[in-house]
Amino acid sequence: MTAKPVNRPLTLAQLERFGAELDALRATTVATLGQRDADYIRAIVAAVRYTGFGGRALLFVGAIGGAFLPVLFWPACIAGTLLLALSKILENMELGHNVMHGQYDWMRDPHLDGKTYEWDIAGTGDNWRKTHNFQHHTWTNVRGMDDDIGYGLLRLFPEQRWKPFYLLQPLVAAVFAILFEWGVAIQELRLGRWFAGKVSTATLREQFRPVGRKMARQVVKDYVLFPLLAGPFFLPVLLGNVVANVLRNLWTYTIIFCGHFTADAETFPKASVVGESRGQWYLRQLRGSSNLAGGKLLNLLSGNLSHQIEHHFFPDLPANRYAAMSGPVREICDRYGQHYNTGSLPRQFGQVIWRILRHAFPSRPAQSPSGSDVGSPVTNAHSGTA
Repeated sequence: MTAKPVNRPLTLAQLERFGAELDALRATTVATLGQRDADYIRAIVAAVRYTGFGGRALLFVGAIGGAFLPVLFWPACIAGTLLLALSKILENMELGHNVMHGQYDWMRDPHLDGKTYEWDIAGTGDNWRKTHNFQHHTWTNVRGMDDDIGYGLLRLFPEQRWKPFYLLQPLVAAVFAILFEWGVAIQELRLGRWFAGKVSTATLREQFRPVGRKMARQVVKDYVLFPLLAGPFFLPVLLGNVVANVLRNLWTYTIIFCGHFTADAETFPKASVVGESRGQWYLRQLRGSSNLAGGKLLNLLSGNLSHQIEHHFFPDLPANRYAAMSGPVREICDRYGQHYNTGSLPRQFGQVIWRILRHAFPSRPAQSPSGSDVGSPVTNAHSGTA
């Protein structure tokens, strides 16, 4: 493992200027939002619609047409499954996630309203807006406040208390990746509190009702309605839908974990956010996030979460702007001596896998680094040895 990067300690005045420069970059970008951004997101809506229709049509062609012309079966079913998976990835990453952040609320389009948008996964938009938009983005990587640190299932940092259950986490992580949308769906329910007797069954039942309705709609749509439309040839359509959803889950899991759990990502104690300034908030977002180096295709398929740092700095700005903003953001970080964590997808995901394997076993937090920033509690936190 390479040595962890050393971030330059910043004075309170430098932290203030650091935050002010990033605020200024945000204001400059907001001033240029307009038709180009509206056209972009509407093109994504169209892409989701047409790839979804094309994928389902090819699945029907493979299932039904294959019975009369067997040479059509495998090519049509495989192409249909991949096209449907692409539609679900685009809807989940570039459309749903970004719209629900309110990135396009300025358009006043009711179909792109971040407060009401409902996406094509098992979890409800309302729960995601609470657990992700508010809780995660406000308290990014703050232990005990950000439930996305391990999602209550995984130990990814040495500061998390070890339990024998974590010996199973390589297997748990693999299952979680396959069923990722379902894990996200029940995240807000906090089942651990129910198991511990801290939440009554009646309360849990009430909280589960909207989640259960959404789960039922997804199951009926993908695993009952569309397969039954193929009549006696329902099985290939059913399997195509299952595989498309699993591919979407695996991809989403990979991108999200690469954005938060690489070797250089840090976690922070609750004390770090007491009296936190704007500059300190930016610094915490920077040190808890990781980018992916790639091209336009990776940006598109990741919902531009390949620029996770920019997303955590500016979650309500249209994500298609992150690539252009990444240059100025990196220049500001470099000028203030702050590490800008980026790397290829294989490199970053390899570090995630190492964290999953390493912290399945007991480990001690590393000693706090010396030279912490003056007046910045977040820099007194550390992620320990990856």
